[in-house]
Amino acid sequence: MAALFTGKVLVSNRERDEVETEQELQRALDNKVLLLYFGSGQCPRCRRFAPLLKDFFLRLTDEFYVDRASQLGLVYVSRDETEEQRSAFLRSMPERWLALPFGDAFGRELELRFSISEVPAVVVLKPNGEVIVGNAVEEIRSMGPACFQSWQEAAELVDRNFLLAEDWDKRSRRSITDPIRRLKYKLDKKMEAKNKEREEEGEDLE
Repeated sequence: MAALFTGKVLVSNRERDEVETEQELQRALDNKVLLLYFGSGQCPRCRRFAPLLKDFFLRLTDEFYVDRASQLGLVYVSRDETEEQRSAFLRSMPERWLALPFGDAFGRELELRFSISEVPAVVVLKPNGEVIVGNAVEEIRSMGPACFQSWQEAAELVDRNFLLAEDWDKRSRRSITDPIRRLKYKLDKKMEAKNKEREEEGEDLE
């Protein structure tokens, strides 16, 4: 998904820093379902929807609600009239959000590319940039975080954290049981040797 923003600059809502290197973009966006949120802090419809989107995002990514954050990213594409309005809106939103810089012409390109005619609009994308949902506003309103599962399945994400945890768990179990297995193997070998000795002694007595 970082390919969509190659050569572009994104702003981190956490530290108000620019996220512009390829490595930073990959870390922030790759292997995630990406939401492009087109909106404005002054638009009445957006003001009603934004708290729902904030809650939706937090319930999937914040440690207060989940043990492990879902593979979900969001980029805010602003239609705010001033940079102050945009900044004020972002201050009330989750720190994990990213945003296009105010006045960035790429925002208009994204609107044309995804046929955005009104706001609020939430485009749901696979990591390769393919569209999962053209506008998920009503889906988020009606289903809340439950709709993420179908997006995740459609995106065919690689759950790296799960795979790492599974591999670690296997190694842990193996490291715990291996000494027991080796001890049992040694005991079995000793018993076999003793039985063989007894059999040989019995044959000698005969």
